[in-house]
Amino acid sequence: QVQLVESGGGLVQVGGSLRLSCAASGSIESVAAMGWYRQAPGKQRELVATITSGGSTNYGDSVKGRFTISRDNAKKTVYLQMNSLTPEDTAVYYCNADVLLTYVTSYREYWGQGTQVTVSS
Repeated sequence: QVQLVESGGGLVQVGGSLRLSCAASGSIESVAAMGWYRQAPGKQRELVATITSGGSTNYGDSVKGRFTISRDNAKKTVYLQMNSLTPEDTAVYYCNADVLLTYVTSYREYWGQGTQVTVSS
């Protein structure tokens, strides 16, 4: 199967920065879109950013201009550089990827376990 392992979360002060990483591993033939979503307490999960294998990106309105998504296709890893953090960015951040396994014929969606980001004021 596939594992998405996130790292880089933690506690940061307002205005600070964090960089999240998510590495995909397993019997992977290829990885299509990868992305980050987040869920704050009492709120629905929302889009943070996505990136295609070709590098096209899409951002949620609340993070445009502050966050940057990137990926290393060879490492099957996606990154999220988060700058100018505010308390409203506090949430569990989840990695997401569309993965083609070596023994199947269609892409499937996988999620990481989540990493906590807390921004203190």
